Amino acid sequence: MYKNLQAFIRDLERHGELVRIKEPVSCELEITEIADRMVKSGGPALLFENVEGRDFPVFIGGFGTAERTARAMGVKRLDDLAVRVAQLMNLNPGKGGLKAALALLPKLRELKGFFPKKVRGGPVQEVIWRGEQVDLFRMPILKCWPLDGGPFITLPLVISKDPETGELNLGMYRMQVLDKQSTAMHWQLHKVGRRHYDKAKKLGKRLEVAVALGGDPILTYAATAPVPPIPGVNEFNLAGFLRGQPVELTKGVTVDLPVPAEAEFVLEGYIDPAEELVLEGPFGDHTGFYTLEDYYPRFHITAITHRKNAVYPATIVGRPPMEDAYLIEASERLFLPAAQLILPEIHDYHMPPAGVAHNWVNVSIEKRYPGQAYKVANGLFGLGQMMFAKVIVVLDAGAPLKGPEALQKALLQAVPGRDTLISRGPIDVLDHSSRAMGYGGKLIVDGTAKLEEEGGPLPFTLQAHPSLPGIPGVRQKQLPGIWMVTFEKTRPHQAREMAERLLAAPQSAGIRLLLLTDADTALEFDEVMWAVLNNIDPERDAWVLPGVEGPVLVLDGTRKLAEEGFTRRWPPKIVMSPEIVRRVDERWSRLGLPPLPPRDVPVGQSGGK
Repeated sequence: MYKNLQAFIRDLERHGELVRIKEPVSCELEITEIADRMVKSGGPALLFENVEGRDFPVFIGGFGTAERTARAMGVKRLDDLAVRVAQLMNLNPGKGGLKAALALLPKLRELKGFFPKKVRGGPVQEVIWRGEQVDLFRMPILKCWPLDGGPFITLPLVISKDPETGELNLGMYRMQVLDKQSTAMHWQLHKVGRRHYDKAKKLGKRLEVAVALGGDPILTYAATAPVPPIPGVNEFNLAGFLRGQPVELTKGVTVDLPVPAEAEFVLEGYIDPAEELVLEGPFGDHTGFYTLEDYYPRFHITAITHRKNAVYPATIVGRPPMEDAYLIEASERLFLPAAQLILPEIHDYHMPPAGVAHNWVNVSIEKRYPGQAYKVANGLFGLGQMMFAKVIVVLDAGAPLKGPEALQKALLQAVPGRDTLISRGPIDVLDHSSRAMGYGGKLIVDGTAKLEEEGGPLPFTLQAHPSLPGIPGVRQKQLPGIWMVTFEKTRPHQAREMAERLLAAPQSAGIRLLLLTDADTALEFDEVMWAVLNNIDPERDAWVLPGVEGPVLVLDGTRKLAEEGFTRRWPPKIVMSPEIVRRVDERWSRLGLPPLPPRDVPVGQSGGK
């Protein structure tokens, strides 16, 4: 547990996990390029002490490795989070009257800190800007990627109150700076903040909002966590439970909202639902693609409060792996016991970084009866933010859940067509490939051992072939059971033709999954999975076609064309500009950063770094 962000920074420095950069660096693209290289190489967190033209330093990379995220969460390993929650959920006294109840008292220490503590003032209100003093351009807010619509606040803890019930919400929603005193508020359709906004609009009221930056890193994590909708329980309670001490909250200076007393900054203000929405975006998002422009509410800032020596916390999102992969892993571990409470046959689950959270979920189960894999997958689709999952692969307990090994284990037992199922449901609004915004297809792959009622086992040997069909402009690679193919798509339905041609070749023997995607994708497993999962709507793009040894599941992860019936705009992949890459290359040794391995892809190409 850390009292505040600066205590966390000092601890990272003591453990050799922080580099201070004293050279002047721009918050427009340069910090992104440096931080992106660090997180992808497992490097240290960074403190940029001299940000050109801005009044405050930038801290980034605090969640840049699983080990550092565990340190931020106050545990040795992220798996320990599941243990803590399981202990809390084991507080049922059962039978035994007073004696049994008294036996629970030692366990109640698990709830220590659950309820926030109200305090008067706090370090975050040492300096107060009001009225014309409010100036967001004094803060080192990052423009992360070349096509971004402007600078974005990327680690905001957005506090709002339900206008009807008074329930608090703490969420993390990106905020594009519009001018020195306002931002857009990216309240997506399914978010609690959006629900507060909709209620305020219905009631004809302004909605007060406060945005905290910093504090105990556990609080930052809590804002990202899928807290279940339990009356009276919010993200401040989760943070207090995890840190073992209450979060100290003080009242805002211009809003009637509680704000973290130990934050670095707080932006106070309001959203007026009577106003027209503002155009927000594009934004280089956690999917690795740009989210295109859309309309969202304007947040008016009435005051900014901050510490005397405040540090601005930031993160970047984009092509995985990024910091958010470790925050997702923390939630994965933290909420495993709750998932097991509802679906007790779950043994474990994992959301691979290539799936950018919702696109790919591997779950292992203790299977006892036919159809149980579908029961569990459909149950997961009904659990909170898991409703956004696009592909769920179900395996037997003890099977690997990470890397290509998990998929290969499933393919040994999943006959395409017989053991795959397509349905529809809610999809993350950031998904660019679904049939409509927020609505699209889903795929279940039953990779469990088959019972007699399910058709029984059909022995199959996964293979990879040393030589593959020679097709001009087509790059190919096989892993046992998996065939990855990239090519330049120039006409409608070309992917289907390519799949049929490849599967007619003898090299489709031993293959159960064919992955097709665009030529600008590096031919590596995680990169191909990332591109394919982003670019499919399973209802449209998952096909079962014949190979020489039986059915093959084909996933068409190529860009969709208007001639194929796709009417939405297709966004570009996130790529840093060559000029920024060269500038950072030239300055790298002066920044005091560890050396990095050479690039795999020429500067400016989007095949990865």
